Amino acid sequence: MNNNQNSKGITILGSTGTIGVNTLDVIARQSEHYHLIALTANSNVDKMLQQCLQHHPQYVVMVKEQAAEQLSIALKNQAPDIEVLSGSQALETVVELTQVDYVMAAIVGAAGLLPNLAAAKAGKRVLLANKESLVMSGKLFMNTVSENNATLLPIDSEHNAIFQCLPASGLQGVTQILLTASGGPFRTRAIDTLHDITPEQAVAHPNWVMGQKISVDSATMMNKGLEVIEACWLFQLTTEQIQVVIHPQSTIHSMVAYNDGSVLAQLGNPDMRTPIAYGLGWPMRIESGVAPLDLFEIAQLNFEQADYNRFPCLRLAYEAHQAGGYATIALNAANEIAVEAFLNRQLRFTDIPALIEYALEQTTSGTPETLNEILIQDSESRRQANLWWHENK
Repeated sequence: MNNNQNSKGITILGSTGTIGVNTLDVIARQSEHYHLIALTANSNVDKMLQQCLQHHPQYVVMVKEQAAEQLSIALKNQAPDIEVLSGSQALETVVELTQVDYVMAAIVGAAGLLPNLAAAKAGKRVLLANKESLVMSGKLFMNTVSENNATLLPIDSEHNAIFQCLPASGLQGVTQILLTASGGPFRTRAIDTLHDITPEQAVAHPNWVMGQKISVDSATMMNKGLEVIEACWLFQLTTEQIQVVIHPQSTIHSMVAYNDGSVLAQLGNPDMRTPIAYGLGWPMRIESGVAPLDLFEIAQLNFEQADYNRFPCLRLAYEAHQAGGYATIALNAANEIAVEAFLNRQLRFTDIPALIEYALEQTTSGTPETLNEILIQDSESRRQANLWWHENK
């Protein structure tokens, strides 16, 4: 039991994923300052049971009802005081609790939108590791944060790096954001062989440990495209102010260029505990468990321009944001359908951008104003994407 009255209560959305696991690691190192209120997951009962017994939250949510029932049975004798909830609505419940100060928003994909919006509406500190929330509802999300005096801090390593390098207030003197990207596992592979890529090859990221979906997005560089859109909303920038720079070592996490010729960069080992600790401790810094950066071991830093012929998904993301919110919703929806089909060996790697481009062609320009309009566009884009790949598989 944490008796520190200044200890912050935390809900982790998506605790069994990579970000969730790393967040638990950082919190365990700072047990005097943080305590768990709730953990959530979709259906991974075994991992959630392990986390419950180790970290002992007050609540746990399993989105799948059957998974919640299995977890309840498993906890009955070992930790009967942990309350188990089920269903997607329960995700919103455990971010709105009065004892929750911080919400780690680490659910992957569109599934994170509603609970993340609920956290913002409840005025929490939202540690955003779900870029899709801003890709789908950037205007609505940022307005919700502002109207409810919530605090929004980016956890993606690139956006966290930008945040660290920006002026304390405003964008005074900022001319450009240099958003770094590793280039993924196929940065140097012959373009005419990309159609033969397997799911196993696509998820084998050279630098970062990530989930399957994000790993595929990194291989196509859609992940970077989504991050461009996220950066536009987070920092109130245009796409013309954001340049993607391929940096294979993943040591510089991003840079900010200023009108006096200065470029500020944030460097560190490729370990998500660094941005997680920064988000938890801000404006202070706390120990994260990440090893010090050894520049002599790295020895060199390389940079390359992003090639749209190799990474058409990156081009599509830029175009979608310029077209407006309906297009970015379609971009994300079609990408989620395409990646799932690819991982299930129902779609070729090179068909991912083709499907996304088709979905964008079916979408009108402009930006939705309401959550209902956002959800309708998301549903329609998924329907169109499913039709396309069934007809072209």
